[in-house]
Amino acid sequence: HQHSGRGRPLQESFARLVEACSDPVASVERWLARLDGSHWLSHVKAALSTACLVAQCLDREGCKVLVHGAEGRDTTLLVTALAQLILDPACRTLEGFQGLLQREWIEAGHPFQLRCARSGCSHARGKREAPLFLLFLDCVWQLSRQFPLSLEFGEQLLLTLFDNAYASAYGTFLCNSEKERSLCKVKESTHSLWAWLNQPEERQKYLNPLYSHNPLVIWPSVEPQSIQLWQGFFLRWIRPSQHLDEAWGEIWRLVQGN
Repeated sequence: HQHSGRGRPLQESFARLVEACSDPVASVERWLARLDGSHWLSHVKAALSTACLVAQCLDREGCKVLVHGAEGRDTTLLVTALAQLILDPACRTLEGFQGLLQREWIEAGHPFQLRCARSGCSHARGKREAPLFLLFLDCVWQLSRQFPLSLEFGEQLLLTLFDNAYASAYGTFLCNSEKERSLCKVKESTHSLWAWLNQPEERQKYLNPLYSHNPLVIWPSVEPQSIQLWQGFFLRWIRPSQHLDEAWGEIWRLVQGN
């Protein structure tokens, strides 16, 4: 999948969905038509389906799998990272997930600076922009929704990762490669997002109170009714979060009470 072939439709898809979410007067029919017309959920389904195919070859057939993309830094990373989440319970812990991102996205050279130059709300379009990291986070959210006990972290972590990929006080997502980070002395001159997230008082905000270690492979459904719009992301600026925050707090109280 060449980036020019995959990245542009994905960027357009994201922009169409953001526009649809910002329409205050759309009827239900018009909203559903615009959601469908954006094709965002089709991209989510395609990514999860491909990752499941890789996971199936590894788990059920014991085959080695070569995941090949023209640039090797976009859809390839998306598929390999998702396949590991599906197969490996260690990647579903907060620490393991950070390690997965560091290994598969940062060190493997996803060009964050090029891909995340602007957000989907911007009408300017850079040739090399594409919300592939957001697509990955959306797929992880789909897994967390289908398997609510199996991931140690919750939605808040995914939202924080998106925000930091586009604009951050930390150096973790800076530059386009390890070579660039080395030349720019990123590690010496900036703070690590992981170090901040792993402080005990911060860490608590990102944990899933319902988490229970699941040693099994988690096979997501990719049926149309199973892939849902990530409302916590796409509607976060137009929907008050007060009730969701209260519900989250209540879940924590109930879990700690037991």
